[in-house]
This record gives sequence, structure tokens and C-alpha cells, in this order.
Amino acid sequence: MLKIAWSPIYAHPLPTNHRFPMIKYELLPEQLLYEGTITESNLFIPSLLEESAILDTHESIYWEKLKHLKLSRKEERRTGFPLSAALIEREITIAKGSILTADYALKYGISINIAGGTHHAYTDRGEGFCLLNDIAIAANYLLKNQLAQQILVVDLDVHQGNGTAQIFQNNSKVFTFSMHGANNYPLHKEKSDLDIPLGDGTEDAHYLGLLSHHLPLLLDQIEPDFIFYQAGVDVLKTDKLGRLGLSQTACKERDRIVLEACKRDAIPVAVSMGGGYSARLADIIEAHANTYRLAQWLFF
Repeated sequence: MLKIAWSPIYAHPLPTNHRFPMIKYELLPEQLLYEGTITESNLFIPSLLEESAILDTHESIYWEKLKHLKLSRKEERRTGFPLSAALIEREITIAKGSILTADYALKYGISINIAGGTHHAYTDRGEGFCLLNDIAIAANYLLKNQLAQQILVVDLDVHQGNGTAQIFQNNSKVFTFSMHGANNYPLHKEKSDLDIPLGDGTEDAHYLGLLSHHLPLLLDQIEPDFIFYQAGVDVLKTDKLGRLGLSQTACKERDRIVLEACKRDAIPVAVSMGGGYSARLADIIEAHANTYRLAQWLFF
């Protein structure tokens, strides 16, 4: 069964002029339920993450400032969010969702967190709408509990996974792979184990060709026994922030390439949804929904 982490708190309200489209976290499960891709039994609501799991990834000084809402104005502006207790609760719920998603992926082959993919959060700071790095927290959970020995992070959000790269820069058990816009946020890129920077306007054939070439090589080289897939849909041509040129068809094909490889090689995969900022909310929902449709079709 495809198990999907979702909680009402994922759609934590922010000021109405905030550009981050939080409403997608409400509309996406509604769409999937309406069309019959999933039923209520596919959804589970995560509990709050244990503090010890946060401290396995993030520095204690940073966590204490977050927990007690003591970020400086500069630190708060860097995250892009107005800091609040409800926001912290949202972040730790998302991170717990990613840990449980990893557990379900081990059991069923794949699982998806409707939120997550907070790959800009560093060990000691938040950036770019990310306060805690849920992928890193879940990866460290697997390693600590000897549930995985070699992890591959496939980050196909349009923005480089700079926080994830920094967190695992000296950890040979986690290989970070990021395909992202070369000229997009973040201005300063960290060094992933493999970075593929893409020029503005990169279109379907070139993008899919690069992914089809590099992913099989990585699977052969690294031999991962677990994959985290960051499936941001801000690669779309319609995205206001993305600067790439992918069609809906190519975005779906991107997901198919990754998920088919996981299925073929029997590698459990935990998927997080990442970003998406198209002007039409329907474009965002459709691109994200395609990931779930493919997961159901390929694995179940």
C-alpha cells in the first residue's frame, strides 16, 4: 500500500501576501482522493518529532533558538518565514513524517511525504523556507538505526540542495546528487557529491537526457540501499521562480525515470514533494499529482 504522510498543519497559515503556496498541501490530497488515486487509508498523520532526532542532524544552539523563538531578525529573514510556535510545530511534524515515510518505504518499496524536501536547512541555520532538513534527519535516522548502509539523495528541485550538501559533506554513507538551475537560488552553491547545474531555459530533451545518463551510473557506482527523492515541480516552464523550461510531460517523465530505477533495482525510495511556484495553482497540483499516480501504477 502507498503510505502518504499528511497533516492539517502542513497548510499552516501565513500572511495572505506570502508567495509560498501553502494551499497546495490542502488541495493535493483532495485531488488525489477525488480522482481515486488514493483513499483515506493511504494517508497517515505524523506525530511530533523527538528532540533527539533533531539533534542528530542540527546543532543544539540552533535548535534552542528555534524552539524558543529566539532567531535574530536577520536569521528569520533568511528563512523567508515569520517565526512562530505553530511554524516550529509544522516543521517538526514534517520531519517526523519523513522518518515515518522512510520506514514505510522499507516496508512497501515507496512512500511519500506530501510536504518535506526542506533541503536549504543547514546544521546551524535555516534558509529558503526551510528550518529543519527533513531529508537529512530521516537519513540520519536510518543510519543510526542500521536500517540503511548507503543512501543516495536524488534532489531534482530546481534549487540546489545546499543544506543537504553541507550536512553530509563529510559523510561517505550519504551521496548527494543535485540537478538544479545554475543561476537560481541559492546564489552561493555548496558542493554536493554530484552537482549538475542547468542553464536558464533548459528544455525537456536535454534535461531528461542528463538524468537518464547520470542516474544509472550513480546506482551502479554507489550501490545505494535507500534513496531519498526530492521531487520539486519548480522545474516547470510555468514556474515563477524556476527559470527552466520543462513541460508537464517532461516533469512526469522525470519522476518515471527515478521511480522506475528504484523499482527495477529494488531500492526503497522515500519521496518528498519540494517546491512549486507556478502562477496557476492547477499546474502545481497536476505536476505533484503525477508523482502519486506513477507511484501507484509502478509499485502497486
